[in-house]
Amino acid sequence: MVKFFIKFIRNLRILPRWVIIFIDLFFISFSSLLGYLLRFNFSLPDLVQYNFEGGILLYAVCGFLAIFLTNSYKGIIRYTGIQDGARIFAMTFLNGTLVCALNLVSYYNNQGNLIPYSIVFISLLSSFLLLFNYRLLVKYIFSYYRNAVMHRSRVLIFGAGQTGIITRHVLESTPRMKVIGFLEDDRTKSGKVLDGIPIYNAQRLDLDRLLKEMTVDEVIFTMKDISLEKKNEVVDACVRNQVKVRTIPPVEKWVRGELSFNQIKEINIEDLLGRESIKINNGNIVSDLRGKRILITGAAGSIGSELFRQVALNNPEVVILVDQSESALYELEREARSAETSSRCYCYLADINNKERIRAIFEEHKPEIVYHAAAYKHVPMMESNPSEAISCNILGTKILADLSVAYAVAKFVMISTDKAVNPTNVMGCSKRVAEIYVQSYNDYLEANGKAHTAFVTTRFGNVLGSNGSVIPLFKKQIEQGGPITVTHPEITRYFMTIPEACQLVLEAGTMGKGGEIFIFDMGKSVKILDLAEKMIWLSGYEPRKDIDIVFTGLREGEKLYEELLNNRENTVRTHHEKIMIAKVQHYGYEEINRYVELFNDLVYDKNELKSVALMKELVPEFKSNYSRYQVLDKD
Repeated sequence: MVKFFIKFIRNLRILPRWVIIFIDLFFISFSSLLGYLLRFNFSLPDLVQYNFEGGILLYAVCGFLAIFLTNSYKGIIRYTGIQDGARIFAMTFLNGTLVCALNLVSYYNNQGNLIPYSIVFISLLSSFLLLFNYRLLVKYIFSYYRNAVMHRSRVLIFGAGQTGIITRHVLESTPRMKVIGFLEDDRTKSGKVLDGIPIYNAQRLDLDRLLKEMTVDEVIFTMKDISLEKKNEVVDACVRNQVKVRTIPPVEKWVRGELSFNQIKEINIEDLLGRESIKINNGNIVSDLRGKRILITGAAGSIGSELFRQVALNNPEVVILVDQSESALYELEREARSAETSSRCYCYLADINNKERIRAIFEEHKPEIVYHAAAYKHVPMMESNPSEAISCNILGTKILADLSVAYAVAKFVMISTDKAVNPTNVMGCSKRVAEIYVQSYNDYLEANGKAHTAFVTTRFGNVLGSNGSVIPLFKKQIEQGGPITVTHPEITRYFMTIPEACQLVLEAGTMGKGGEIFIFDMGKSVKILDLAEKMIWLSGYEPRKDIDIVFTGLREGEKLYEELLNNRENTVRTHHEKIMIAKVQHYGYEEINRYVELFNDLVYDKNELKSVALMKELVPEFKSNYSRYQVLDKD
C-alpha cells in the first residue's frame, strides 16, 4: 500500500482544474450542511422543515460562480501560500454575498429567506477553513514525501543574521536543500532557535564532531565580516569531512535586490588565502588624485587595470592608459567608456621601450603622476629570454623615469616584486636593477637641491588571479581532470588580492616623499601543495584519488620561498601598522647609470651570458637557481 502511494505521488504532477473545482464544490456543500447541522443542533426534522437540500444546492451554485469569478481554482495546491489564502477568502466572501443577495430578492418578493443568515455566516467561515486547510494538508504531504523519499542536502548556514534568514528561505524553496542549523560567532545568539532552526556556537563547537553527527552535506557562508582565520578553520573542517562549502555574493550584487538559488556559488580559493585585508582610509589619496593628469603603464594587465578603476574613483582630470597588448587594451577602453567617471581617458597602444612614442605621449598630456606597472614577470620565460627582461624591466623603466624628470612629473610610483629580494632569476634581478636605478636617480636629484620627480617603489608578492599565476592554472587542470602539477612539495609563496596591491600602490604614491621602497606585512606564506589539495577538495574531488598531484621539479630560476627583505635590509615603520619602508643599500646614480647604458649596448648582443654576468656584477646577491647561469656563480 505504501509503495503504491509513493508511486502514485511520484507520477502525480499537477491536478486538472476540473478536479480542483469538484473538490472545492464538495467542501462548499459540506460547509453549508455543517452550517445547518450546527444551527439546528443536529435536529433532522428542523433541517427538513427549512428545506436544507435547496439551501445546500443554492450555496453550491453560488460557490461555483464565485470560484470562476475569483480564479481560486488556478493555484497549484502543493505550492499554496498567503496569496492563495487571500484568493480563497475572496471567493468564500463573494459566495456568501451572492447568497445574501438572493436572500434579499426572495425576501422582498414575500417568499422569505432562502437560507437563514446565521447558516450563511457559519458556512462562510467553515468553507474558508476547509478549502484553505485541505490545500495546506496536500502541500504538507508533498513536502513530507519530498523529505522522506527524495534526497535533500543537509545544510548549515554560517551566520544567523538577516542575510542568513533570507538564504534559509531561498534554500527551503528548492527541493534539494534542507537547512538543519545555523552557525554563529555571536554568543548572544547561540543556543537559541531561529524560525524553528537551532543556532550553534561556532566558537566553542568541535566542528568535526558536529559535521559528522549531523551528517552535514554543505556549509554556506552568509557573514561578510567573518575573520579570515575563522573562515579557514571552518573550511578546513569541511575539507576533512568532505562537506561542500559555498558562499553567497554581497547584497549589492543580488539580481534586482533579491537573492536567488543560482547566485549561491562554491567558495573561491582566493577567499581563503593571504590574511585580513589591509584597509587604507587615507583622505590624502583623494586630494592627491582629484583633478590630476595620471599615466598608467601596463594598464591592461591585472594590476594596471585595477589601478585604473581605483584611480578613476577619485575623479582625476585625465587618465592616460598605455599598454602593448592590443586585445586587452581594447577591452579596457570599452570599460573606460562605460565607467561612471568625469575623467577623460586616453588609450595608447605603445611599447615603453619606444622612447619617441612614449615622449610623444608625455608631450601631449604632460602627466603629473606616473604609475609604472608595465613589466615582464614570468620567471622561466625571462630566464630563457634575458634580453627581453633587460629591455622591458630595466631600459623601459629608465626611459619612463628620464621622461618623467624631463616633463616635471610630480611622482613616479614603480611596482616591483618580492622576487627582487635576493634574486635567483633574471626577472627578479631585472626588477631589482630597476629599483636601484629609480632610487639612485631620486637621491641624485635630491642632492642637487631642486624640485624634482619623487620616485617611489612598492614591493609585494604574488597577486591572486593575475595572468600566469598558479591558481588559474590549477583551476584549468582540475576542470580537465588533472593531474595538477606542482614544482616542489615544499615550495611556498605569499599571496595578496589585486585590490589590496593597488591600494598599496596608491597609498605609496601619497605617502612617499621620494626614494622609499614600500613593503607590507603579507602574513604567512602559503604552501603550494596545501593550496592544490584544498582546491581539489573544494571542487568536490579527493586528492590523489580523483585528481592526481605530480611534482615536476623547480623550474629555471625558481626558488622554494620568497622574501620581502634581504639579509642586509631592515624596515622603518610608517603611520600604517601593516606598511613599512625597507632600509636598503643606496647606490650612486653615475655608477648605476653607467651600468644601465652598458645594458643598452648588450641587449641586442647574442651573448646572453655577458648580460647576465653584468646583472650579477651590479647585484652581488643575485645567485642563479636551477639555471644555466649558475656557471657564473662559481667564483
